[in-house]
Amino acid sequence: MTTDGPRADRPRRRSFAPAEKLRLLAEYEQAVAEGDGNGYLRRNGLYSSLMSEWRRARDAGLLEGKKPGQSIGKPSGEQAEIARLRRQLEQANRKIARTEAALDIMGKAHALLAEISESADTDTKPTKP
Repeated sequence: MTTDGPRADRPRRRSFAPAEKLRLLAEYEQAVAEGDGNGYLRRNGLYSSLMSEWRRARDAGLLEGKKPGQSIGKPSGEQAEIARLRRQLEQANRKIARTEAALDIMGKAHALLAEISESADTDTKPTKP
């Protein structure tokens, strides 16, 4: 009786190249935008914690320009701060865009109400005999 060791029946841990991580992360974020993030993770056998880790590495610039098999490592304090500031800037830009859209809508609604009010005033004025 021969055995290949205690780990012979264990599945191998998957590893992903940096380009593959970026691709999977982009696909996951698209699925999240469509409301199917969890389904995407199940279909691909991935975990949300892995997506968070890859997102931090991507935002810190650790995944770009890396060759397959090249060590990625953890972001330095400076890289983590840059990533945090980039996320904060993206959130602020999205908030500004929403605010501008709301102000545009409010301006149009105000103009419409003013027009309706003016036409109502001219329609209800009594005419002199």
